[in-house]
Amino acid sequence: MRYMQLTDLQRLAHAMRAPAQPSTLFDAVAAVAAETIGFRLFTIMAYDARHHEVERVYTNMPDVYPTGGRKKKRGTAWATQILQEMRPFRGETAHDIRNAFDDHMTMANMGLGSILNIPIAYDGECIGTMNLTHVEHWYTREHEDAGVLLGSFLAPALVARMPLYADAEPRA
Repeated sequence: MRYMQLTDLQRLAHAMRAPAQPSTLFDAVAAVAAETIGFRLFTIMAYDARHHEVERVYTNMPDVYPTGGRKKKRGTAWATQILQEMRPFRGETAHDIRNAFDDHMTMANMGLGSILNIPIAYDGECIGTMNLTHVEHWYTREHEDAGVLLGSFLAPALVARMPLYADAEPRA
């Protein structure tokens, strides 16, 4: 792995401007994440705050974790940390994953033992997560910082897919 460089940010900026969104941007973010942070499983989830659900909108393993998969996320320590407090979650061992995720056995069977969940935020609200999973003890505090920077490029794509609610209060 290597540190993120200006050329990585330029690559992401160009991807954001390109047509065929959001897949062009999602692919670019995944590629930079692979080179700078590392992962075996990479997913992007959109957060629906009204229903307290996340929906998988991107995956590098569609056979195991297909797009469109939804998970309820209400009342857990993970949900509080990621979705409300907008702080990254880093699980360094399979035990950490087991304590936070219902699908821990699927991940364990794939040899995945550490996880890094990055909240994607816009205008003071969590709108999604970027999720990287790897072998045990892979992720460090430095990966969290790189993930927040990298994940920020996902905000426009996640905002664009947010529903407009007729009964919602207008934003100030």
